[in-house]
Amino acid sequence: MAVVCAGVLTFNSIGSDLIRNRDRAIGLGPGLSLTTLALLVMAYSIWQNWGLIRLSRALAGGTTARPSKAETTAQVKRHLLASLAGVTLATIGYQALAGSLTFQASIQQPGFAGNGGIGNNAITSLEMFSVMANTQALTGHLIGLWISLWLLQRIQRR
Repeated sequence: MAVVCAGVLTFNSIGSDLIRNRDRAIGLGPGLSLTTLALLVMAYSIWQNWGLIRLSRALAGGTTARPSKAETTAQVKRHLLASLAGVTLATIGYQALAGSLTFQASIQQPGFAGNGGIGNNAITSLEMFSVMANTQALTGHLIGLWISLWLLQRIQRR
């Protein structure tokens, strides 16, 4: 999901549609910025996942370098906090994008599909891709959150 989100955000930044028509892209900046921050938090969360894999291999190996329960719990809690921060950023970014596109749709001329002239505030596919990128980031963080909660529950049982 992080790859899809990064690809869409890259395509969005490369696509000069928003740059040429900055006044037409009403309020998309904050939503895209928060989505990008959520993606960066997702990158940190993926790095934390590699730490969890390393810990699980050490626990399964039964070696003398077995991590303690406190160390394992702390690692899972860091991952949990990263997922919560990502969900928060992605949710606020989603609200900013949805609010901006709702406002843009409300000032759009009904039934007009012109070529971008004055009065044409049609929502473009690039703007919808922005919403899709945010949804991918939100979904990825929610999956990480559920996995962290499940791992924390398993650790606390033993």
